[in-house]
Amino acid sequence: MVKEQTADKQAVQATPSLTSAQEALQAVWEEHIGHEFGTHSPEDALVTMVEDAYVNNIPVMTGGVGKAAVGEFYSKDFIPQIPPDMELTPISRTIGTDRLVDEMLVKFTHTIQMEWMLPGIAPTGKRVEVAVVAIVQFRDGKLAHEHIYWDQASVLVQLGLLDPGTLPVVGVESARKAIDPSLPSNALIERASHSN
Repeated sequence: MVKEQTADKQAVQATPSLTSAQEALQAVWEEHIGHEFGTHSPEDALVTMVEDAYVNNIPVMTGGVGKAAVGEFYSKDFIPQIPPDMELTPISRTIGTDRLVDEMLVKFTHTIQMEWMLPGIAPTGKRVEVAVVAIVQFRDGKLAHEHIYWDQASVLVQLGLLDPGTLPVVGVESARKAIDPSLPSNALIERASHSN
């Protein structure tokens, strides 16, 4: 489910007037993610992409290069493995002449296998909240590539697979800080200085 409201209405300014070209990029991106998270149609998502498109989920290096590989990834490892309660809440969006950058809060319960995000990790049943950034390049009115970033350490902490007490990592706090900049900063620095 893609939520239409923003995570923090105070932090996200109203979208300035977009050019018709920027509106077209935004429409293609919205159509693309609508097919991924709404209709769950790999075939329709691929229609929005150029032939040599690629997807790179940077933290775990999943995705594909070329429409055939992306199609296989979408139909096998990504779209069928989106948790049924997944929510995407926009934080910010920047649109240039041929690129769109979305920052969003992603929430889900790890109830199914998620090879695209958690390769080899069996469902834990735990809740996850993580800030995600998608950098989308366009060519000829279609998606040319997606670079998707998130804090994998934060996800692993929330699933109980990484100990935040022994490493400079946090769990849900990083996602919450992305939507509320007034939350405390430097907690890990303070923790480290007290342990030395």
